[in-house]
Amino acid sequence: MVNKKVSAYHWLVKGVLILLGCTFLSLGSVAQAQTSQTSKANQTRKKVLVQNTKQVGFKDKSAGVGTKSSSMSLNPSLFQKKDPSELMLDSDANLDYRVTQGCLRRNFNEDNLPSSIGIDNRQFAEFFKSQTKGFFDRMRGDCIPYAAAFTTRNRFDSLSIMNGPVLDSKTEVWTFTPSAFGGFLVQQDFLRNESKNLTEIRVPLKEVLYDPRKLGDKLPVELVWELNSIIKQIYPEDNNSLENTNSIVRLIVDFGDRERWAQIWAVEIIDPANKEVFANAFWVERNELPGGFFTGNGESLERSFWTNPLSYRRISRGVGMVRAGSAKRSKSNAAVAQPAPTKQRYRAHMGIDYAAPIGTPIFSVANGKVVHLGFSGAFGNLIVLEHPGGYHTYYAHLSNYNTELELGNEVRRGLEIGYVGITGRSTGPHLHFELRKDGIYVDPYASKTQLDLWSMRDSESGQLTREVLLLGSPVLK
Repeated sequence: MVNKKVSAYHWLVKGVLILLGCTFLSLGSVAQAQTSQTSKANQTRKKVLVQNTKQVGFKDKSAGVGTKSSSMSLNPSLFQKKDPSELMLDSDANLDYRVTQGCLRRNFNEDNLPSSIGIDNRQFAEFFKSQTKGFFDRMRGDCIPYAAAFTTRNRFDSLSIMNGPVLDSKTEVWTFTPSAFGGFLVQQDFLRNESKNLTEIRVPLKEVLYDPRKLGDKLPVELVWELNSIIKQIYPEDNNSLENTNSIVRLIVDFGDRERWAQIWAVEIIDPANKEVFANAFWVERNELPGGFFTGNGESLERSFWTNPLSYRRISRGVGMVRAGSAKRSKSNAAVAQPAPTKQRYRAHMGIDYAAPIGTPIFSVANGKVVHLGFSGAFGNLIVLEHPGGYHTYYAHLSNYNTELELGNEVRRGLEIGYVGITGRSTGPHLHFELRKDGIYVDPYASKTQLDLWSMRDSESGQLTREVLLLGSPVLK
């Protein structure tokens, strides 16, 4: 009996010890789990802190070397939202604009040229006759090259004439335009003066279309991007076999200096056999607005430039309203009571998203000034360029910037300013691009959007017609 009692007591004590051991082990596991969660939380906090230290502002050269400021402190108005209904466009812009050109055969009534090409203005006809008496004495060749611009309701806007279809040191162009104060103005230009800073270059069309890298030895890299964009726009779609010919691209280029940007002034696609010009484009320098390219017929090419900051795969999202979030789905397959549907929330998505691989180069769409360079919330890494005329362009979610780019830099169209990324609020690699006028969002793809950037103003047509004659190939009869 004693042995049995001792044996029972032994097993009772042993069981108590086992229970106590399990309890301590359980408590130890809980403590270890809590310690592990605390450690992970600390690690997470550390990662967030490391990210925040990288999200510094940008260096403001005007504030002194080494000075750093918040990305929002330079100009908060860059990040303000304004109602699109407040947008005011330039009323001087001409949407109905055309240019006609040719080479009028000479006759005994040369001073009647305006009426011969469709300019029905008696007052101008008298002014033209009184001004051109000496001009026709210096004619060369059998025809008179001309380029005339007309606006709404066939109103005469400018006329340029040249003293013969010959380009040499004796070539001169006279340009007539209506005066804002009544009457007319005449400007005389000579090719020998225009050609001081200009160089003519001829390259095969095939190189421009399919192997632009070969142009790197002849043109600055930003002009290669610009030339490629021009050719894609003016290339005649109705002649698909043109690239299989010996067609050439004729360029008039100013390579610039420390005071001037390098600039393409004229582009032509020419058949060298018969010298036929298939298509052309000319640069027009403008006051208080960025300059732009126009075809010899007066058609603007600028909308395409202002909507192509990179080589993209597709447009993944445009301007409009997008869902702010979506309801979470239950992971269980069991039937559960569905709550009453909530009203879907939307937020405005202002800008164009161009899907492209990380690291894809991004180019400035026009000449401008860097007014923001740094991290900015949902934008991620952001560059903002300021352009004449109250325009700004935004390039967001960048993975990196051009290492030579700094706040306050003046940049030229076509300069490589940054690279596609996924920084900020981004669901995938893309460039978020915005165009703003006076702080108001503009949808550059909307059919009703007609900016003064993309139109010819009355005061600018004279420059286009004179360049058509001075810098273009001689007009054939």
